[in-house]
Amino acid sequence: MDNNVIMRENADRSFAIGPGPGRRTEQDRAGRDRTMAVRDKAMGVMLAGMLALSATQARAAGPTATEGLALAGQRQCLGCHQVDVRRVGPPFRAIAERFQGRPESADHLVSAMRKGSRGQWGAIPMPAQTRLSDIDARRLALWILSLKEVPAVRP
Repeated sequence: MDNNVIMRENADRSFAIGPGPGRRTEQDRAGRDRTMAVRDKAMGVMLAGMLALSATQARAAGPTATEGLALAGQRQCLGCHQVDVRRVGPPFRAIAERFQGRPESADHLVSAMRKGSRGQWGAIPMPAQTRLSDIDARRLALWILSLKEVPAVRP
């Protein structure tokens, strides 16, 4: 076979396969644009989900002192507990001192709030707070654990 014939056959085949290297057709561009649009939508949905999750985690991470006390008031905790004074139940600061430094203490307090407890602080049991959501229970637990002994003011 002649080399010219082989080169012509190969040239014909490459032309028949596509437009050639570096050239895009309108169909290729439209497909690429659709792919990029789908990718951009997926990225937007992922970003929105991550922002929503971080906002939820921030809310569950623990309120400030003012927010914690307000949440305790909204959830009727202050009917039995006070921050520094014993009422029906122990003061929140005493709870914080008892459980300070234990890694499982927040989970224990959430369970005690949601399921109730008996005999840990005296004869009066704590009734289960079934209307308290898991997120609010965790926020309250983290707030209680954040309470520290107030330093005495010296005259």
